[in-house]
Amino acid sequence: MTYLVADDLPTGPAGERFSALLARGGIVQIPGTHNGMAALQAARAGFGALYLSGAAMTASMGVPDLGMITVDEVCFFIRQVARASGLPVLVDGDTGYGEALNVMHMVRSFEDAGAAAVHIEDQLLPKKCGHLNDKKLADPHDMAAKVAAARKARRHLYIIARTDAAASEGMDGAVARAKLYLEAGADAIFPEALNTAEMFREFARRVDAPLLANMTEFGRTPFFTAAEFQEMGYRMVIWPVSSLRVAAKAQEELYAAIARDGGTHRMVDRMQTRKELYETIGYHDYEALDASIVTTVVPPAMPQQG
Repeated sequence: MTYLVADDLPTGPAGERFSALLARGGIVQIPGTHNGMAALQAARAGFGALYLSGAAMTASMGVPDLGMITVDEVCFFIRQVARASGLPVLVDGDTGYGEALNVMHMVRSFEDAGAAAVHIEDQLLPKKCGHLNDKKLADPHDMAAKVAAARKARRHLYIIARTDAAASEGMDGAVARAKLYLEAGADAIFPEALNTAEMFREFARRVDAPLLANMTEFGRTPFFTAAEFQEMGYRMVIWPVSSLRVAAKAQEELYAAIARDGGTHRMVDRMQTRKELYETIGYHDYEALDASIVTTVVPPAMPQQG
């Protein structure tokens, strides 16, 4: 697909397309895509929706996930992922970038950038990754006011309220907060950092709403498959930072190889070829849109030393 011209460009509002995915039943699998290239690759793999993680966005900028980035910086990522893939994109809205009016600004900005859904969390700034220690929670009624503001501002954006309360307030506290956020207008709930299958099942038994599960690596949650989350009562699952982790590890190995070997010659078999790259980004589709561009002939292979 090209985001300039394509027969299959989406026409309906992104939030409505996201809701339609959920209405099909089963569990919606939503991989994290930290840039436009990752979005294209995930779309080619057959996924129906994509996720933009705050941790992945900040890490790709070289800064920690502490609530430091702005609405406009997130919109830059939304535009490239939504345009590249044409898929509905769920976006990490952190704490909403402030109070009620800031949340309303975030919702409209995200919608304008092409987002389909957002989740906001009940932490105080400076926020932390949900799987880390000593998170500071907002008053539940203050969080509910943010959810209500998001609901009031949205035209089509699907609103997911995330609660980080299980770690400090237990299951009763997390469930109570979830019910309050649903009353305030949330469409779904994201219980963060549950650490056993029984916790996931109990939360699903006690909260009557679409639920999102987070399958992040190196956190508090054991590895579960999408099918296992579905069996536990969840309608959505994200793998938020996986694409960035794999890409970053590969880049680290590349730079080490260049420093060690004085070149990339021992890493070529690990690389996406020029042909594969051009196929992924639709290079020739763009050329076909402009008759003034001579069709590119891709070199068949790396030339050998004479």
